Amino acid sequence: MYKGAPVVLASQSPRRKQLLEQAGIPFEVKVVETAETYPPGLAIEQIPIHIAEQKAEAVMALCTPQDIVIAADTVVVLDDTIIGKPKDREDAIRILTALSGREHRVITGVVIRRNGVETAFSQTTTVHFKPLTPDQVSYYVDNFKPYDKAGAYAIQEWIGAVGIDSIHGCFYNVMGLPVSRVVEELSKY
Repeated sequence: MYKGAPVVLASQSPRRKQLLEQAGIPFEVKVVETAETYPPGLAIEQIPIHIAEQKAEAVMALCTPQDIVIAADTVVVLDDTIIGKPKDREDAIRILTALSGREHRVITGVVIRRNGVETAFSQTTTVHFKPLTPDQVSYYVDNFKPYDKAGAYAIQEWIGAVGIDSIHGCFYNVMGLPVSRVVEELSKY
């Protein structure tokens, strides 16, 4: 059970909220909209850290020096290309069809910041989907509407149970927050 300084989560993600709650970390949510942009040529592993830093910086302005701000960003990478959130139904179907029968990486960048001290890291999990039928893809998109999810899926939903045959790395990282590493880092503050 965490008993340190007040924690502020710089995210409205229901999955990140759930993971911090499961870890017994009391927190409040503060969010400032930021452009999820990054400089050209930045290494893929650095992109989610860069975006998380932008989120943390924006939220720090709403916090006291005692607050610990946690910001995160997750990207899905297939063939060294970042796959973002789907724009619409057709885009979600296109993304899931591309992931079908393939391995991809899920990289979450995390920034923990308090009073001028920052810890930044990324964690990578490799995920392999079984071949998905067009009916499975359509069923998932139509019933779970994964439009707010990088890679057009959530591992904890139906598609994860029936479509993913292996993961290498942290399951919770694929949900959006490598919570065990976050807990470990928070113990240093």
